[in-house]
Amino acid sequence: MPKPFLPLVQLFYTFYTQMNYFCCMRYKLLAFIALLAVTGTVQAQEKWGLLKCIEHAMANNISVKQVDLQTKIAELTLKQSKYGQLPNLNFSGGPSYNNGRNQDPTTFTLITQSYLSANMQLQSSADIFNWFSKRNTIAANEWELQAAKANTDKLKNDIALTVANLYLQILLGMEQEKIAGVQLKQSQAQLSNTRKLVDAGNLPELNAAELEAQVARDSSNVIAAKGNVIQNILSIKAYMAIDAATPFEIETPAAEKIFVEKLADLQPETVYALAMANMPQQKFNDFKLKAAQKTSAAAKGGLYPTISVFGNLGTNYAVSFNTPNYDPFFTGKYIPTGLRAVDAAGNFVYDVSSPEVLQIKNGKLNSNPFFSQLNQNFRQSIGLNLSIPIFNGLSARTNYQRSKISIRNQELQKELDNQTLKQDIYKAYNASMVALEKLNAGKKTLETAERTLYYAQKRYDVGMMGTFELITNQNNVFTAKLQNALNQYDYVFKMKVLEFYKGQGLKF
Repeated sequence: MPKPFLPLVQLFYTFYTQMNYFCCMRYKLLAFIALLAVTGTVQAQEKWGLLKCIEHAMANNISVKQVDLQTKIAELTLKQSKYGQLPNLNFSGGPSYNNGRNQDPTTFTLITQSYLSANMQLQSSADIFNWFSKRNTIAANEWELQAAKANTDKLKNDIALTVANLYLQILLGMEQEKIAGVQLKQSQAQLSNTRKLVDAGNLPELNAAELEAQVARDSSNVIAAKGNVIQNILSIKAYMAIDAATPFEIETPAAEKIFVEKLADLQPETVYALAMANMPQQKFNDFKLKAAQKTSAAAKGGLYPTISVFGNLGTNYAVSFNTPNYDPFFTGKYIPTGLRAVDAAGNFVYDVSSPEVLQIKNGKLNSNPFFSQLNQNFRQSIGLNLSIPIFNGLSARTNYQRSKISIRNQELQKELDNQTLKQDIYKAYNASMVALEKLNAGKKTLETAERTLYYAQKRYDVGMMGTFELITNQNNVFTAKLQNALNQYDYVFKMKVLEFYKGQGLKF
């Protein structure tokens, strides 16, 4: 190579090497970014466990947030009733323009002229004794707050149970989809084999047609199972306050691996005793009953006299409040003063008199300054007030009688809810026993169906059984598997309901 071209070749080689390096770095950077994106996607699609679903629902469910707002209102009501024990203090005042014949607000004389005035008052009062009406109101509001909190807990428990049911329904739907998918593949494989035999002339076309119909039914079952899973996922998202478009995937533990307590440890009377002590509905009823009793005591206080103390500070100002202006007038007369004038030697000289001068209004008025008027018109008052209810349309007595009816109604509601709770617990226990028996029976049915299908397949393979009979046996196995899956999840849910009534939270 000619020497003049060597520098150019070296330059081109260096440029190529650097570009290759930067290109490799760029691809590495893009690969790193892609890896981060994939990692982020995997993290974003983290699977949801049952406990996580329940906790998220209780923290974000809109209904829970609404009930929680009612609890905050109850807190404000309690706080306001406590502040109601303090003396009140109010200031009032403002200017006014007056015209025509009216009373001067400062001299209280009748005048016929236009004037501007201003009035200011500072008033305070406080109850000394009102038969503990305010104290009982505060106590009632405290119990109402506790009832509001118990109501929130009750709603959270209901949502937890609903989310658990939907979660198990999703698992059941996924299991049904899996079983239906396996059944579809079996039917498709049988259709493929049968089609070959039909084409070879070994079997009639009817066999292939029957299997084609079975494949169509199995495909429909797969689609229906997928639809049920999607529907239940949308429902659980709604309870969890998750956007319907957000990717959502749950953990899929086998039904037999989900923790359930022993049925022997969940006897109805034992569960009922725990429920009476722990269930939010029972606590809610207790708190509401105590609140009603205190409300009745407060209403009873309204039937008796109330003693209070009051105080008032006030002043006013008026433009018409002016002092008249006077001019001196000499009458020409002298008035003896009783004094005598004496000389240096002490001799009497004459009586001393003073001129008589009168003050005559000249029609002019001296303006009285604003702050001067406020000072001159400043007034104070303090006193006791006794209020005795004599007749007020029987409103106070009616309120008291209504409060006693409310107490009785709350007692009946408490008794009704306790009876309902006991009935529900016994029903849940009986349902759990039935679900357990169905589960055991379903397992035996599945074993029998699978064994029957095994022998039926053998007979079909040697031409001793028709396609219709084989399909019937396959459907029996498919139905037994679906029923067994349903029995398993039904038993888990029934046990979770019974466990729920203990009021100690669901265990997983």
